[in-house]
Amino acid sequence: MIFSTSMQELSRVYVLLLLKYCPTALVNMISNPVNSTVPIAAEVFKKAGTYDEKKLFGVTTLDVVRAKTFYAEKAKIKVADVNVPVVGGRAGITILPLFSQATPKANLAEGDIKVLTKRMQDGGTEVVEAKAGNGSATLSMA
Repeated sequence: MIFSTSMQELSRVYVLLLLKYCPTALVNMISNPVNSTVPIAAEVFKKAGTYDEKKLFGVTTLDVVRAKTFYAEKAKIKVADVNVPVVGGRAGITILPLFSQATPKANLAEGDIKVLTKRMQDGGTEVVEAKAGNGSATLSMA
């Protein structure tokens, strides 16, 4: 996959520049696939002798926001009151929302949980399709 290879190389170069210009920075990796770019960054830091596991993060907040939103809609509760842990990677089936651990508890059927999980895993595709291919899977940027 050429895009992934390119993103992985960009992540490596990004970390090399961080080492040169701000070696003590806290680093938040948000470039997909996060589950590949974070380990690459860690290895670059290790080779330079500056790796600190407390300063390297993979950002997957978008998945948590989607999980909370989808769960709240289905449970008919306010999204501000919801917490849904999300583990795994940042792409497709590697995204695993833990709806069984969500709070507040809602009595959702197993079929509903499967539908919500699938929607989470396809969330980016859903947004791109809604944009008719004109843009990324992000609705807005801060």
